[in-house]
Amino acid sequence: MNRRRNEKVNKSFTESENIMAEFLGSERRTHYCGELRVSDAGRQVCVMGWVKKQRDLGGLVFIDLRDRTGIIQLAFDENSERAVFEKAQSVGSEFVLSAAGVVRERSNKNPEIPTGDVEIFVSSLRVLGESAVPPFDITDDCKTAEEIRLKYRYLDLRRPKLQSNIIFRSQVARAVREYLYGQGFIELETPMLIKSTPEGARDYLVPSRIHKGSFYALPQSPQLYKQLSMVAGFDKYFQLARCFRDEDLRADRQPEFTQIDMEMSFVDTDDVLAMGEGLVKHVFKECLGVEIEGAIPRYTYRECMERFGSDKPDMRFGMEITDVSDAVKGCGFPVFDGAIEAGGSVRCINLKGMAEKLSRKDIDRLGDYAKGCGAAGLAWVKRGETDSGSFLKHISEEYLQKLFAASNCEKGDVILILADADPSRLLLQLGQLRTEAANRLNVPREGYKFLWVVEMPFFEYDREAGEWVAMHHPFTSPLDECVDMLDTDKGSVRAKAYDLVLNGIELSSGSIRITDPGLQAKIFELLGLSDEEARIKFGYLLEAFKYGAPPHGGMAIGLDRLVMQMLGAGSLRDVVAFPKVQNAKELMTDCPAEVPEKALEELGIKIK
Repeated sequence: MNRRRNEKVNKSFTESENIMAEFLGSERRTHYCGELRVSDAGRQVCVMGWVKKQRDLGGLVFIDLRDRTGIIQLAFDENSERAVFEKAQSVGSEFVLSAAGVVRERSNKNPEIPTGDVEIFVSSLRVLGESAVPPFDITDDCKTAEEIRLKYRYLDLRRPKLQSNIIFRSQVARAVREYLYGQGFIELETPMLIKSTPEGARDYLVPSRIHKGSFYALPQSPQLYKQLSMVAGFDKYFQLARCFRDEDLRADRQPEFTQIDMEMSFVDTDDVLAMGEGLVKHVFKECLGVEIEGAIPRYTYRECMERFGSDKPDMRFGMEITDVSDAVKGCGFPVFDGAIEAGGSVRCINLKGMAEKLSRKDIDRLGDYAKGCGAAGLAWVKRGETDSGSFLKHISEEYLQKLFAASNCEKGDVILILADADPSRLLLQLGQLRTEAANRLNVPREGYKFLWVVEMPFFEYDREAGEWVAMHHPFTSPLDECVDMLDTDKGSVRAKAYDLVLNGIELSSGSIRITDPGLQAKIFELLGLSDEEARIKFGYLLEAFKYGAPPHGGMAIGLDRLVMQMLGAGSLRDVVAFPKVQNAKELMTDCPAEVPEKALEELGIKIK
């Protein structure tokens, strides 16, 4: 049956084109399907869309017609013209229809949809496009595997929820533009084919046909061009910039993504943060009706790591990290004493009121998770009428009470404890354990909790390479008070860099830039770039800085991630129209794909 229907669709393709040509000379759409209400009763209207469902009840035919605004019921009965009634009986799901008729109040109303009080009694029905049997049901509760839905993404995008997400994304983009235009920003487009200057992620390279052996790169960000825009005198730049990074994918990453990219001249950190804060508050109010109250709190990077074990903490729940080293120092438990004597620390997380909910098996599973994060093991204590724990026989009651006091552990609480000779490593382990414990315990997380993370480290130590590397791009300025430490104490140097975090997801990063040629040369030297390498990679920017570079700084907010968080979506694929999957393939078009040998010859390329 499906095969015959598909053959019929192929044969009637030209006929459908002719019908469309004829139609364009007659009726025009007057309303979207989701717009009609009881107040429209009696109006002559014309709607167009896709058949969600057809119900033939003998003397009655009903069709649910869907477009991007919603669903309207079309009605046909014994009063309909015979040809119109028979055509209504013949349509299938996902046929494209034009229906003209009179709006009337429904006898059997549907409170589940906004248009459920009305229907259209159809006097003219046109089939604008027939459809083969879809490979899956186009409904929000579709259980078909995502891989199949991504192969037929144009069908998947007809699902109301996904379509709503994409429309919402458009509304966010509009709100961004409205706000930044209102603040005096100028929207500039920067090149998509640029010079390759790989820093961090790998570039996507584009071979040049004219300059054989040379390559463009797709931009990882418009960083250098937006700085050059400041030199050019456009003191407030923005762009919804397409960016490309050849890196492994996760739920919140795609190889191509969109940034709300900004740069401003004659500003300091406070100015940039105020602008970014104003932007997100405007977007949330305009698009969600949500007021972000008060100033977004600021935490230094060090404070975030000490309290939450992460530079992008989820602030919707507590479970902060507590240093209990002083309380257990000399307690006699080798794990604790050994870590402290080696220059490390002992820290814990208090799971308030979770003693009854957390079984021994649950704790063991959290211990296995901690080991997977690199911890030597997990120590724990449950406080109750009778205390229990993994190490109580190794310490005295006096030390146990000190531990309870230091960790604010009361009856009904559970404390999870890690110890390590490396404090930085310990904090990372506890940060991961904090999030995992909250997930497993279904700790409530509601609302939108923003924070700024400021005073980021300028350098980070690459243990594999055995050297200090830039934590940000090499044009980030160090804090003024840290300039003298660049040679002597790299680990203590902090940057004029900042991140915007929402509900545990990094939305944005930015910094104040270096414009002092002497300081820039010093940073290149510390990062191991010779004068010649710096000239080859960044010569055009350094040359521009000779001609009057204003102090400037900026930031870039990930549009995809922002929309994902605003909607509570589980993946970027839910808010991007045509996404890639984890291996960077697009299943719908099956790209990347091989190209003809002739095309490679023209580019001077041979596959090895």
